[in-house]
Amino acid sequence: MPSFLVSVTIENKPEIVDPEGDTILNDLILKDKKAHVKKVRSAKMLRFQIDAKNKESAEKEVLVLCNEFRIYNPLVSKVSAETVSV
Repeated sequence: MPSFLVSVTIENKPEIVDPEGDTILNDLILKDKKAHVKKVRSAKMLRFQIDAKNKESAEKEVLVLCNEFRIYNPLVSKVSAETVSV
């Protein structure tokens, strides 16, 4: 069975305040006079290596695990996944 690397990105929904992103923007970027940067959003990424029949089933299984084990809070976070063959 082939192996896949599934990268799961968890970030706050756009309407949720992102204090880490705001701090990076205000304290690091704007203080260095990089005014062309308008917004910074932070995220967490997890990588799963999984054996599966195909790319789609690998991604689906990892997202099910993320939901089942409540790795993120669906009320405030959104999740996306990207899968590549290993």
